Amino acid sequence: MMLLRRSLIAAATAALTVSALPALAQEAKPADNAQAAEQMPEGKVLPDIALGQEDAPVTIIEYASFTCSHCAAFHDENLPKLKAEYVDTGKVRFIQRDVYFDAVGLWAGILARCGGDEKYYAVSDLIFSDQKNWLDAKSGDEIAANLRKIGAKAGMTAEQMDACWNDQQKVADLVTTFQTHATADQIEGTPTFIIAGEKVQNQPWEDLKKIIDAKLAEQG
Repeated sequence: MMLLRRSLIAAATAALTVSALPALAQEAKPADNAQAAEQMPEGKVLPDIALGQEDAPVTIIEYASFTCSHCAAFHDENLPKLKAEYVDTGKVRFIQRDVYFDAVGLWAGILARCGGDEKYYAVSDLIFSDQKNWLDAKSGDEIAANLRKIGAKAGMTAEQMDACWNDQQKVADLVTTFQTHATADQIEGTPTFIIAGEKVQNQPWEDLKKIIDAKLAEQG
């Protein structure tokens, strides 16, 4: 996990502007990793951004990567059902925690946070729903342009996106947050769910519903 953190930090540091995004697709050298890790500010763990009532009887945490096709499928197909049946009815509190398996996913994660906590899920939905298109690029520059289109659709200016992508403290905070949570919950793949404290792998909606209903029944 530390090697992954250093690789992500090295890539983020190398790409001080989004026009340098091709560097994100390249694996950083060990010496560059160490230097980048030393130069980056120390990160802190950011608070979760939640959907639903704070006192909901069951909390579901989803570990998701913006470059994961199965995560996109969950967000497109099953998350709306989860919101309608459980979150909006006060039964479940939902938390998405970003996982950065690659630097491109990290830059998408920065974009998701760029509009503030209140827009996080809306921007995340745009990133996931358009995943096939923005990832279908032949270069880092094309990925950058595609991400900019998503940000613009969410109402962000080019200057706002540049400020977010160049914010080294935010990069360090996001990587530290990912590393801390994913290590504690022993996350090895995405999407992975923590349902009322139990780690659950991705599965069809009806099977997830059975687990959620069982956890709700345990709460009386």
